[in-house]
Amino acid sequence: MYPVSAKFLQTLSTSHVMVAKVDAYYNGSLKAAGLPFTDGSVTVDRGSKTRRTISLTVAGNKLLPWAETDALAAYGQQLVVSRGIRYANGAEEWVPLGTFRINEPAGDVHSGPVTISGASMECAIIDDKFQVPVTTRGQAGCVDAITTLIRETLADAVVVNLTAGQRNPPVAVATWDANADRWDAVCQIALAMRAEIYVDAQNRFVITDLPDVVNGSVAWDIAEGEGGNLISAGRSMTRTGVYNAVVASGENTASGSAPVSGTAKDTNPSSPTRWGGPFGKVTKFISSALFSSAADCAAAAEYALFDATAPNVQTSLASLPNPALEGNDIIRLNYAGRKERYLVQSLTIPLTVEGSFSINLRGGKEDAS
Repeated sequence: MYPVSAKFLQTLSTSHVMVAKVDAYYNGSLKAAGLPFTDGSVTVDRGSKTRRTISLTVAGNKLLPWAETDALAAYGQQLVVSRGIRYANGAEEWVPLGTFRINEPAGDVHSGPVTISGASMECAIIDDKFQVPVTTRGQAGCVDAITTLIRETLADAVVVNLTAGQRNPPVAVATWDANADRWDAVCQIALAMRAEIYVDAQNRFVITDLPDVVNGSVAWDIAEGEGGNLISAGRSMTRTGVYNAVVASGENTASGSAPVSGTAKDTNPSSPTRWGGPFGKVTKFISSALFSSAADCAAAAEYALFDATAPNVQTSLASLPNPALEGNDIIRLNYAGRKERYLVQSLTIPLTVEGSFSINLRGGKEDAS
């Protein structure tokens, strides 16, 4: 979660004044400050290749783009979005919601409004496919290789290593062909070091460990009742996206090594998804040229299994908005006589008072505290 003051979190559950702003930039220069938007929201989804997306409606037709360099054109223009609180004394506390490349502006030429969709800057890496074969040969570590691939596209990109101990293990030699997806290559290297990567609200490429729902720190408490912040909640179960075995394989033609593989299974006798139990046998397959040994494959399979066996319980809820939440935060939900920890899978943050705030949660572990 983006660091905010204790006062900010306390105020979220009380009557307060919400503030939001959207500025448009082109080629590093401010083109339009304080866009007059009438509706909009930012969606954060840890299951999407672009972690953050925006949908925005700007009043009138004045800002409907005609020239390639207009503020809301789709030639590299970006929206910088924030939401915050104005306190009773007039002071304001702001939370960044992201930097978004404008992908599609549209509107009625006579009256508007202008509708805009955009995405966080993973999209720039996705678009920049390899024009020639690219290799990790010569890179010292995984973080070095990730940084190189990103900065070949975005020279000023900020890459932050937030893994435990800021680890930077050696990277195996791998080669991607021309026309291969650069972002897929970046994610493969992150997986090889048993981490994930995404663009956060501050427009940083963040390399981080998978969140630990059981032992990780709770970012925010959501509770029902007087003084609480829960409006409504729904609960469902699904088998989709849940596995109890992972097979990881690697075939590295660049290094000339033989194909290798490794398997991890949920063998916990008390687990509802245990291999061979009532849940059945459901296998997920992953592969990467960066898995150069059986040990690499086994470690990658264990890492992927950690997320794959998350309980097949999905909870969706509406609460008083907290714009500081990130897509891999752990929240504690106190409702229906239960107290449970969940991983934030996705959330939608409105930019107007009338907009609805919703969170989709994955997993669910009883909290004993």
